[in-house]
Amino acid sequence: MSNTYSDPRLKIFALNSNKTLATKIADSIGVKLGEINVTQFSDGEIQVNIEESVRGSHIYIIQSTSAPVNDNLMEVLITIDALKRASAASVNVVMPYYGYARQDRKARAREPITAKLVANMLTIAGADRLLTLDLHAAQIQGFFDIPVDHLMGAPLIANYFVEQGLYGKDVVVVSPDHGGVTRARKLAEFLKAPIAIIDKRRPRANVSEVMNIIGNVSGKKCVLIDDMIDTAGTITLAANALKEKGATEIYASCTHPVLSGPALDRITESAITNLVVTDTINLPRERKIDKIIEVSVGELIGDAILRIHESRPLSPLFENPNR
Repeated sequence: MSNTYSDPRLKIFALNSNKTLATKIADSIGVKLGEINVTQFSDGEIQVNIEESVRGSHIYIIQSTSAPVNDNLMEVLITIDALKRASAASVNVVMPYYGYARQDRKARAREPITAKLVANMLTIAGADRLLTLDLHAAQIQGFFDIPVDHLMGAPLIANYFVEQGLYGKDVVVVSPDHGGVTRARKLAEFLKAPIAIIDKRRPRANVSEVMNIIGNVSGKKCVLIDDMIDTAGTITLAANALKEKGATEIYASCTHPVLSGPALDRITESAITNLVVTDTINLPRERKIDKIIEVSVGELIGDAILRIHESRPLSPLFENPNR
C-alpha cells in the first residue's frame, strides 16, 4: 500500500467472491480492508461477524454475485443488514459483476424479472448506493430507487488494444448482437475504428446461431466486445463467422468472464487469438488459459469510491485515460 487515506470514516469490507480485487481496490485508495468474518453454519446458512466498529462510518462492500451466485448474493444482503444495525452512516454496495441481470424483462409469458428482484432485495436490506460495471442492460439502473453509479470497462479494454497497436482503419470493432451496438460503438470511438454487427437469433437459452454480418470485415483485424461471456457459444460462433468472411485476426473482449460449462474449451478451439477480460469475476489460476489476458479494474473502482466519498464527479472515469 503506497499511500494512506486520511479519513478513517471510509471503510472497505471484502466478502468472499473476489478478495483479490478487493485488495487491489483498498491498496489503490490507501486503506486496509475492514475486519469481517463470513462463514457458514453446518447447514449452509451464512453467518457474518463484523470485527470492528463501523458506527458513523461510510462503508463500501466489495462483492460480485458470480458463482456460487446465491451464496454470494446472500452474503451481501446479510452484511448490509449487519452494518445498518451497527449504525453505519452509509452502506454502499460495490458489485463489479451484477448477477441475475440477464432476466431484465418478460421475454416470454410467466417469466420472472430477476434483475428487478435483486434490486429490490438490495434496497430493502438497506443499501444506500450501488456501484457496478457494465450492467447487462443499462435500464437496470432504473430498477433502483437509490443512486446507481454505472462504470464502463471499455476504456480499460481500449487501453490494452491501443498498447498492442490494434487501432485505426485496419481494425473493426464487432458487436456479437444488436443489443451490444452501443458498447461496440464506444470501444470503436476509443480505437478510432469502424464497427460491424453480427445478426443472430437465439432459439433457446445459451444457444445462438449466427445469421449475417453487417459491415466489412474482410482483410481486417476484428475486435469482438461483449459485457459478459458465459458459455462462450455466442462469441466463438461470431469469431468463426468472422474468419469465414475473411478477417485476418480475431480478438475478443468482455468485462465479465463468467466462463461456465464448456466456455474454456470453446475459446481454446475457436479462431480467437486472445480474449481480453477484466477481473470483476475472480478467475482461479487453473482457469486462466493461455488465450486469456486479464486487465484489472481495481484502480478504476478505487478512484470511483474516492470520488463518491468526496462528492466529486465520476464523469472523468468514462474517458480513455491514455487517449
